[in-house]
Amino acid sequence: MSDPGAPDEPAPEPGPDAGPEMESADVQAPAIAEPEPSPEAELALEPEPLPGPEPEPARRPGIWRRLLLWMVIVTVAFPVSAVLALRFVPPPVTPLMLINAANGRGVDYQWRSLNEISPGLPQAAIAAEDARFCEHRGFDVEAIQKAVRNNKRGRKVRGGSTISQQVAKNVFLWPDRSYVRKGLEAYFTVLIEALWGKRRIMEVYLNVAEWGPGTYGAQAAARRYFRKDADDLTRAQSARLAAILPSPLKWKAAAPGPYVKKRSRRIGGAMGTVRSEGLAGCLR
Repeated sequence: MSDPGAPDEPAPEPGPDAGPEMESADVQAPAIAEPEPSPEAELALEPEPLPGPEPEPARRPGIWRRLLLWMVIVTVAFPVSAVLALRFVPPPVTPLMLINAANGRGVDYQWRSLNEISPGLPQAAIAAEDARFCEHRGFDVEAIQKAVRNNKRGRKVRGGSTISQQVAKNVFLWPDRSYVRKGLEAYFTVLIEALWGKRRIMEVYLNVAEWGPGTYGAQAAARRYFRKDADDLTRAQSARLAAILPSPLKWKAAAPGPYVKKRSRRIGGAMGTVRSEGLAGCLR
């Protein structure tokens, strides 16, 4: 036991073998060096790129082939098929008939073969509408040139359309004066001239021509104006029917005015030329 009265002994000094004293709390330990990541690890850590827009699929050549096929069908196959079909069967209806029926005019349309129509009526139609019907191939160049000269001089407008062109317009197209319609008219004129022949063209013309409000064809016109069938028409009556063709809604064949009477006499005289010079020979 120590003596309470003895003085305190000094603390012993550390010897040379003693370890370093513990560092104070505010002294940080040296940081441990981390190993550098390998290139593979850096690649694994890089963020994946955002997906970009998906590339548009390349257009397949088949689309153009199908488009070309449809163009051929619309511009060639369908018109040719329609013209071929109407070479053997009567047109069931025409665009003009449908338009006029929608306007309340009605449709009186009675088909007759050319053998069931008086021979005077096609002669009158050639005399009045198309003197070179049996000679041209659908277009009368001389008549077109004459029409152009008359129009330039300010005279009464003349169309120069042949019977073939009128059939193409009446049977397959709509009434219009646009260049598109005119181009299609020329196309169908070539087709019917090549696939029908003159006799069939005249037969269709005399059956679909408008001869009065809602009156189409020679049979309906003969019944309307003369109370007889188309094969019983006289030459004078045929001339009167041909005389009103340019304006059938304005002129009448049964009770004609002075202009129609004069025109009928002129057509009757031209019918003699048609017969004597064989201008209707292609209809035999």
